[in-house]
Amino acid sequence: MPITSLTPSQGTVGTTVSINGTALGTTVSVNFGGAVVSPASVTNTLVTFVVPASAPCSGQVSVSTNLSNGTRTNSVPFFVIVRPTTTGLSDTCLPAAGGAVTVFGSGFASGGTVNVGALTPVAFAAGGSNTQVTVTAPAHTPAGCFDTQQVTVTTPGGTGTAGTALIDYYNAPDLTAATLTPATGPAGTETTISDAACLVGITDVTFTDSAATAFAGLPYTPIDETSIVTAVPAAAAAGAGAFTVTTCGGTSGPAAFTVT
Repeated sequence: MPITSLTPSQGTVGTTVSINGTALGTTVSVNFGGAVVSPASVTNTLVTFVVPASAPCSGQVSVSTNLSNGTRTNSVPFFVIVRPTTTGLSDTCLPAAGGAVTVFGSGFASGGTVNVGALTPVAFAAGGSNTQVTVTAPAHTPAGCFDTQQVTVTTPGGTGTAGTALIDYYNAPDLTAATLTPATGPAGTETTISDAACLVGITDVTFTDSAATAFAGLPYTPIDETSIVTAVPAAAAAGAGAFTVTTCGGTSGPAAFTVT
């Protein structure tokens, strides 16, 4: 068979492809799917051509050459790759340590990288789903309580358009220096937690009483990034207890409240 391989065997419009084989020296044109393309160079063992603009958006096409004696060589497959698109993410926020995230879109089957802002790209292998890929997003510590990073996908087909997928990185809430007003009182007491840090994007407020019973999902009213108003559960046992706050960044340490 005159044609033995293509290098590369996949690419986009404009890709230069080498047809490797034997007895190719009389090639006059290249058949690329339904298009006939003029070769860029011809030797007995190598013919080069450029993937034409008429190539299909994606999928497999057959490549062969036409020889000067009117015969056509054998065909070999070439895969046209599209620029990937990103339509969404499984998660909209991550802790500073990073974590697993699934990117949804199209054009992923050829493998490539997931790019999160300017962080180190995360590689993923070819041969998986064309419409989603799961990777471990890299660690990133925001300068403040949180920041937003653009997520794109790069494959041999190019880099997807920016602006369609965003993810927020959060630092953990910190109650180390927090004050509670009041810090003691009967079950049901409303208290203001202030002088804390990164009380943004709160997903849970929990009170754990002296009997180690955890009351999760407490109602709260946010004031700003350092303060919230919440209340000791009516069923909390008397004695030393504590509040914790959870966000995408993690769970804070305890802020003490004594139930009288």
